[in-house]
Amino acid sequence: MSGTADERLIPGHALAMQSDRPFQALASFGNNFLTKFDGAEINGSPFLDQCTLIDTPGVLAGEKQRMGRDYDFKKVIQWFAERADCIIVLFDAHKLDISDELRNVLNTLRPHQDKVKVLLNKADQVNSQQLMRVYGALMWQLGKVLNTPEVCRVYVGSFWDQPLVNTENAALLAREKEDLMNELSDLPRNAALRRINELVKRTRSVKVHAYIIHYLRKQMPYTFGKKEKQQRLIGRLENEFVQCARRYNLPLGDFPNLDEFRTNLLQIKDISKFQKLDKSLVKEMDRVLANDIAKLLEKCSIQTAPMDDPY
Repeated sequence: MSGTADERLIPGHALAMQSDRPFQALASFGNNFLTKFDGAEINGSPFLDQCTLIDTPGVLAGEKQRMGRDYDFKKVIQWFAERADCIIVLFDAHKLDISDELRNVLNTLRPHQDKVKVLLNKADQVNSQQLMRVYGALMWQLGKVLNTPEVCRVYVGSFWDQPLVNTENAALLAREKEDLMNELSDLPRNAALRRINELVKRTRSVKVHAYIIHYLRKQMPYTFGKKEKQQRLIGRLENEFVQCARRYNLPLGDFPNLDEFRTNLLQIKDISKFQKLDKSLVKEMDRVLANDIAKLLEKCSIQTAPMDDPY
């Protein structure tokens, strides 16, 4: 990240206390995480003046998965994914096995598929025929894990400071690297548009969440049998989601993760004590989406002057 010092390393506890940095909320993950979280400040980089790079630890595989971590890795990934403008998932050309932890990470990133870019690294260590097979195997595995026929963009490259091992794909790797660099260079220019996009996504999620609570609250009895009724509602939550979507004309694609929502509901003692839905606020939300967001998009100048190439 950009800083005033030429180069310095800031420990995680200190970084989470800085009010001018966006990391204060990370303190909620506790000392175990903050001890392993560091920030590197570099001065004089045009790219870092407008972007912050987050390097996450590699996922565990094999026996190491049984050891686990001493902080909630999935929640940390989710926190950063919600705030990132671009997410790059790195694979090695000679190691495509998707471990259980990596599978969980990819499932966590599923709501942010529009941000995800996959990079097949060390592609110079295989020849053209092998690269074709490796690329096909990676696409197949990603499609199976993400459970979608539309897999995200996969870049092929070799990102290190050593000469290429196999030069027969040098032209392809150079073009792929140029495409990736152009993608990263465009991030600051399109930041405002992405913020508006995130605002719309969160607004739609809030609306659906409000209607789900409203629907579940209306299913509860007024006096007796509340506990049993709540348990039945939570047990058949998938069907309740469908009924709620039909009643209030909501797209099921905007509904939250079923298992996580069920887990959160199990912590609620009495659903009937939720506040009544104020439908005037929902109408105001719809008005904002229909009118104000459209006006905001018109004011958002997408064709801004491109930044100098930092590479």
